[in-house]
Amino acid sequence: MGVNTTSSIDTNTTQDVQVQPTGVQPRVVIVGAGFGGLKASKALATAPVHLTVIDRDNYHLFQPMLYEVATAGLAPDDISSPIRETLKHQSNTEVLMAEVTSIDVQGQRVLMGDESVPYDYLIVATGASNNYFGHDEWRQLAPGLKVLEDALEIRDIILSVFEVAEREADLEKRQADLTFVLVGGGPTGVELAAAMADLMHKSMSGSFRHIRPASARIILVEGESRIMPSFPASPVTQPQARRN
Repeated sequence: MGVNTTSSIDTNTTQDVQVQPTGVQPRVVIVGAGFGGLKASKALATAPVHLTVIDRDNYHLFQPMLYEVATAGLAPDDISSPIRETLKHQSNTEVLMAEVTSIDVQGQRVLMGDESVPYDYLIVATGASNNYFGHDEWRQLAPGLKVLEDALEIRDIILSVFEVAEREADLEKRQADLTFVLVGGGPTGVELAAAMADLMHKSMSGSFRHIRPASARIILVEGESRIMPSFPASPVTQPQARRN
């Protein structure tokens, strides 16, 4: 969810969504119901505030398992849960499903198109976006893996490629069809590569008559000197100290 902040918005054209009146309790608005947003929401469950949680979706996504949806191992419902269900027992909390378009910092309002929500305190927890290293044109060729739509798109690409290869008589074209390149050797890239290999070697085994899914190539590209660069390298085994 992208959010622009500005201090020069004409708030006369926006209509406030009904919230707790000013002066009764501080109004806290949280933009985003991912891990950070929900953690903050639960931390304020018993606080003397009126809390408004805004997200463009009506569900919380367990993002670390997106690779399982992308490889047909899990259904979308398996890794998503309704935000309202999660927060329904918090009496000081309301949930709004809306796309936040900008934030009026000076006027202390979160803008959602022609509607707005005033706040005394604001928490922006909109998560991260894909990094194409300044080459946005790559986005059309290489979907990221941040939201459910990304996972479903990747799943459709993977499954349809095998269907195309099954009908391809040219062996070189077939091998090209069955070559997958993943950019990024972090946790998501490594997990996705492993899940794809499992899909091709196990789940798809014996399902086709003209191709062997296990013959597909998975190439994992990482710019650093090793995969999982954000994790410490495996320590060299040290000899244990001898006890007398």
